[in-house]
Amino acid sequence: FHDHALMIIFLICFLVLYALSLTLTTKLTNTNISDAQEMETVWTILPAIVLDFITLPSLRILYMTDEVNDPSLTIKSIGHQWYWTYEYTDYGGLIFNSYMLPPLFLEPGDLRLLDVDNRVVLPIEAPIRMMITSQDVLHSWAVPTLGLKTDAIPGRLNQTTFTATRPGVYYGQCSEICGAN
Repeated sequence: FHDHALMIIFLICFLVLYALSLTLTTKLTNTNISDAQEMETVWTILPAIVLDFITLPSLRILYMTDEVNDPSLTIKSIGHQWYWTYEYTDYGGLIFNSYMLPPLFLEPGDLRLLDVDNRVVLPIEAPIRMMITSQDVLHSWAVPTLGLKTDAIPGRLNQTTFTATRPGVYYGQCSEICGAN
């Protein structure tokens, strides 16, 4: 999609620069263009057509990547003030809380404001569906390394899907301004 959109942008920039250079270098100017209804129609319809050429591939890619029909694992994440509750819904309702470690309990090598007492364990190379909601206020469940950020809103269940491609520890963080910590 990036290459597709970039080619359209290059074409538009080239045409605008060409028209601009012609306007600046030619001695002949046609004053009748400002009153032409046909020209106004073309300059209105042409950008709409260009936007359609950009929008249609984008929507196709968006819908193809959004839904995983048969995820290997579904996890429900519930945001609370200063901690998250995780439910492995496929495994009999395994539920645990994940609290941020206070600075006094950090060991050498731990990351301040990122390490937690209970980590979520996920398989690699498997599609995972994450259901995200909140218990009290707005939160934002984010794992920047995986390119994920989904808002947790009370009374609403948001969903995101991802696949971890390599083993490791992925640190998540709330990317909203929640309070003192």
